[in-house]
Amino acid sequence: MGALAGIPRTPGASVSEPLRPLADRMRPRSIDEVAGQRHLLAPGRVLRAALERGQLHSMILWGPPGTGKTTLARLFAQAVDAEFIALSAVMAGVKDIRAAVEEARRWRAQGRATVLFLDEVHRFNKAQQDLFLPFVEDGTIVFIGATTENPSFEVVGALLSRARVYVLKPLQPEDLAALLQRALVDRERGLGGRELTMDDAALRALVAAADGDARRALGLLETAADLAIEGRIGAAQILELAAGTRRRFDKGGDAFYDQISALHKAVRGSDPDASLYWLARMLDGGIDPAYLARRITRMAVEDIGLADPRALPLALEAWEALERLGSPEGELALAQCVVYLAVAPKSNAVYKAFGEARADVEKSGSLEVPARLRNAPTRLMKELGHGKGYRYAHDEADAYAAGERYLPDDMPDRRYYSPVPRGFEIRIAEAMARRRAQDTENKDSDRKEK
Repeated sequence: MGALAGIPRTPGASVSEPLRPLADRMRPRSIDEVAGQRHLLAPGRVLRAALERGQLHSMILWGPPGTGKTTLARLFAQAVDAEFIALSAVMAGVKDIRAAVEEARRWRAQGRATVLFLDEVHRFNKAQQDLFLPFVEDGTIVFIGATTENPSFEVVGALLSRARVYVLKPLQPEDLAALLQRALVDRERGLGGRELTMDDAALRALVAAADGDARRALGLLETAADLAIEGRIGAAQILELAAGTRRRFDKGGDAFYDQISALHKAVRGSDPDASLYWLARMLDGGIDPAYLARRITRMAVEDIGLADPRALPLALEAWEALERLGSPEGELALAQCVVYLAVAPKSNAVYKAFGEARADVEKSGSLEVPARLRNAPTRLMKELGHGKGYRYAHDEADAYAAGERYLPDDMPDRRYYSPVPRGFEIRIAEAMARRRAQDTENKDSDRKEK
């Protein structure tokens, strides 16, 4: 078994066939040709060592587009001299799965292993994914799934327990640069037969535009080659081709939640520069600005709170400005608000207090409202004692009914809200301390009277 031999070409097919995209022609033919993923494939790594011993297990390849998931699956099958069946969850159904399993059984009867590769595995529902379980379990197939989505949420637990997850990373700039240079000079599969030149500035622009995606990089290079003037590919040409492309951002996927988490944590961490960066990243990715406005408002109440009571009105005003102005003008209002929130004093005291109060509500059930706190709009309600003994705060000294209690009578005293020593909450804490002192004085005087 040739441990890491390349995949044989299809008989009669020319690798330099012009109708095949450059990205397909430049697919690695061996593990050593793979760009990036050294954390998995460098000599001595566990996965590389297993392949060199001719061993392969079921796995999920999770990573962004253009990181080589399909190519790696093919190379892994070749490395262990196994048959390779490829399906796409976009087009395949139960009939296709059963046909693939039957083919794998025929190969197994001849003593050969089969790798069943399922691209976009996250697009299969639970029942479809469950179809693979018995055949992975009994060794009929070695299952390799590819996904751009988080397997924790998109792949059923039973399949995850039978397959190891490998995380593929976006290609580093040096990996992309090496791949592009190889495509330029490769006369058999690349563009080497066209006598093209590309200066360093163009190469840097192309690497930046690719954003870690090998497929995008080769696609842009191929288009630039078709438009090259006198065999020269320039930086201006690359920038024009790349105009309008966006950075990695999957609406509703991991990148979405990771970036909104980073924005929230940067604001909470009082870093206005990082806050602006993540805001710009999400807007660049095409996020709905109204969603950002809602989350920014949440930050105002969760992380700034009463340390700066102006934060919430400012967030709401930014949201309103966005609705009135639209994009891009309204996005500046969001940026202004994000900077303000980042530099504002922080307090989660109300957030924590409300959480504790809700926990008590769930735990204590429907405790009765004390009669003195009930409204009494009718004679019957007054006769039942509603409102009797209620102390109207405005009639008391300092508009405060010292010693009065407003929790249910059967509930012990609770202090949910503890102001932090920052911003406006310093003054709130001082006012609360004065009132608690009045409560203590009131209790002391009651005890003396008794």
